[in-house]
Amino acid sequence: MFNLLIFTLVGVGAQLVDGALGMAFGVTATTLLIFSGVGAAHASAAVHLAEVGTTLVSGISHWKFRNIDWKVVAKLGVPGAIGAFLGATVLSSLSTEAAAPVTAGILLAIGVYVALRFSVRPPAVAHARTSPHTAKFLSPLGFFGGFVDASGGGGWGPITTSTLLSRGKTAPRTVIGSVSASEFMVAVAASLGFLFGLGRESVGNLLVVAGLAIGGAIAAPAAAWLVSRVPATLLGTAVGGIIVITNAQKLFKSFEVTGTVAMLLYLLIAAGWIALLSVSWRRSRLTRAESAGSLEKLQTPVAPVLREEV
Repeated sequence: MFNLLIFTLVGVGAQLVDGALGMAFGVTATTLLIFSGVGAAHASAAVHLAEVGTTLVSGISHWKFRNIDWKVVAKLGVPGAIGAFLGATVLSSLSTEAAAPVTAGILLAIGVYVALRFSVRPPAVAHARTSPHTAKFLSPLGFFGGFVDASGGGGWGPITTSTLLSRGKTAPRTVIGSVSASEFMVAVAASLGFLFGLGRESVGNLLVVAGLAIGGAIAAPAAAWLVSRVPATLLGTAVGGIIVITNAQKLFKSFEVTGTVAMLLYLLIAAGWIALLSVSWRRSRLTRAESAGSLEKLQTPVAPVLREEV
């Protein structure tokens, strides 16, 4: 019962992040599971199995609200599924000792990317409801995102969503909806890959899957509230820093980095994180000020122009 509570709390934390940013459920959940002692391959397998249900519901919801460009789903999701299957089999073939630093390194790199992405260069805003991107661009992006997502325990959203938003050619709602719908194929393919590589062990720990699913369901309303209260730039930078520090600890332990060297590296990471948080905070305050100024201009009554009688 205690373990179920722990995994439920992991699901709550991951869903709070994903619901507020539109990404990073897998990265956050895998990081927290590994930190709690679950093996890298088993953590990724559990996360992807839980995501089969969550991504299906998410995709249906986005479809009902017309947030999906089905051409993007096909061009992104099919290569993503192939990459996810290969990534899952690669991770399954590694020993526990070898998988831990590999996964931690991938997650750390994604954490750095997320922190920089939301602080230095926030996603661009566009209004086109269909995407002009071709398969030549989307297919390699989907394959790479799917491979990293399965082998690293997460990364589909940070890689695909951030890349598409940074192009500034498609409305954010269409990007997020299409990426979420295509993630269902990635989750299914990754789960099949882990089933092929790990056998029954991939679905043996249903307690982890159940906890993640329950926690995600509980946190969904709170995530909706969070996204309306906390600026995405600040939250994304904060989450990226947490992912970096947590996985840096795993890497230091794997490579036996201790003492003064470890302390200096921790201080360097913390200093960089604080600097990015400061940039995000200033950017969010400036954005709110600009929005308030625009709203005030719209609400200011315009004095009628009196025509002078001749």
